[in-house]
Amino acid sequence: MATTKTPAQTDTVQESALNELFIDELKDIYWAEKHLAKALPKMAKAATSDKLRTAIENHLAETENHVTRLEAAFESINEKAVAVKCEAMAGLLKEGDEIVAETEKGSITRDAGIISAAQKIEHYEIASYGTLKTLASVLGYQEAAELLDSTLQEEKNADSLLTKIAESGINQSSKTEKK
Repeated sequence: MATTKTPAQTDTVQESALNELFIDELKDIYWAEKHLAKALPKMAKAATSDKLRTAIENHLAETENHVTRLEAAFESINEKAVAVKCEAMAGLLKEGDEIVAETEKGSITRDAGIISAAQKIEHYEIASYGTLKTLASVLGYQEAAELLDSTLQEEKNADSLLTKIAESGINQSSKTEKK
């Protein structure tokens, strides 16, 4: 018995709506990572704690590698690496800038705010890379899935490190800091 396809069904993965969504999301996170790479040096410069500054600087190197990995993921599915503005990351970066502007230079409270902003960014990236990895797997893009998973693990590690830094004394110290 032959199966009948509805107009919305396709013969190939490359023509599927899910594939289009996957590529759109790749373009989104590609923009996000490229812009995060520009923002991280400012965050590092604004940090008071050496531990926080070092963590941000180390994550900058990882972020630059994330951009390269995304380019490899695009290449693995025969797509040109194109960045399309990510409104979510634009908003998160703007919020980070506002936190720095609204807190006193050299204060531990500024560090607590930077950690807060950075963790929001990490959580967005974790959600994005987790979804992209799953979509790549469903679409049969094994190489892309592996690349995306590598970045996902690094984002989770960065989030965990930020929590450790916050809990190592920054949050506690900032609660008694004067305005």
